[in-house]
Amino acid sequence: MKFEVSVPLLGFDDLKSVELNKIDDVFMKMQSLNDKHVSFTLINPFILRDYDFEVPDATKDLLGVTDESNLLVLNIVLIQTPIEDSIVNFIGPLVFNTDTNRVAQIILQEATNYGVAEKISTFLKK
Repeated sequence: MKFEVSVPLLGFDDLKSVELNKIDDVFMKMQSLNDKHVSFTLINPFILRDYDFEVPDATKDLLGVTDESNLLVLNIVLIQTPIEDSIVNFIGPLVFNTDTNRVAQIILQEATNYGVAEKISTFLKK
């Protein structure tokens, strides 16, 4: 599915259009449509932890969010070997409106209990 970037990803201001593809039941790949060298591995944060935040009204407007909107929240993950050492950025979730095909990154306040680089192994049951 293709998306227009409504709010730039931090450090990737030139990223305007992306394609989202499922890798497996846990991971997805977001590929730039403008630069084949720019791609991100994403993860559904809700499979790892309780995760809650408010989408700012200005971002809702840019994404065309309504009460009936279908939103998908994913987080950037840096894949490591072994996979349990992979690192998730919970501070900068990506919000996809699958109805309007728009995406925005939200940067959460530092006061949250989420980190910018948390190991997946922290959330795995032992």
